[in-house]
Amino acid sequence: MITVKTFVFNIFAENTYLLYDETKEAVLIDCGCMYVEEEKSLSDFINQNSIIIKRLLCTHIHFDHILGNHFINLTYGICPEAHSKEVKMVPSLEEQIKSMNVQFPVNSIEINDFLYENDVIRFGNSNIFTKLIPGHSPGSLVFYSPKDGFLISGDTLFKGSIGRTDLWGGNHDMLVATIKDKILSLPDETVIYPGHGPTTTVIDEKLYNPYL
Repeated sequence: MITVKTFVFNIFAENTYLLYDETKEAVLIDCGCMYVEEEKSLSDFINQNSIIIKRLLCTHIHFDHILGNHFINLTYGICPEAHSKEVKMVPSLEEQIKSMNVQFPVNSIEINDFLYENDVIRFGNSNIFTKLIPGHSPGSLVFYSPKDGFLISGDTLFKGSIGRTDLWGGNHDMLVATIKDKILSLPDETVIYPGHGPTTTVIDEKLYNPYL
């Protein structure tokens, strides 16, 4: 059984997820730690629970979701992975920071390991699967565990809302259509862990999300 540990990092209240099972093997999704105190809270949890990080996964590479990638690479020797369209069509971390007119130092790491639709991510005794949900960004991925009944949605879908589509490669109609096709078609009880804000479920978004 997969345990989902949530950390809320950086000034944008980004949700970072650590997924691990009874073997203590884990994947880290969207590492957004920005400050030394945030890095310490993450590493302390990993060390205290004897967790072994196998992979660093990115739902997408908007800056608030990748601020901690350099720290993870430096500390654990793990390289980030994302869809190839993200790397081709979304500016670098430094370029994003500059264009958003926010001022803080960043350390970036190049992404050379790519994920695609229907990839199987294995760790310990567990599997999660990728689904491509473009629209918030060109290569946005979500990570789904049918066995444990949850989805890590990144910034595609939030409780009562959807991701913004006015950034690099965004497409509102594509985002809505793909959410309906690939997320709302999942079992109603599926728990959704978004990139910001509280968890929700498929049935709640079917019934109450005004954007869908």
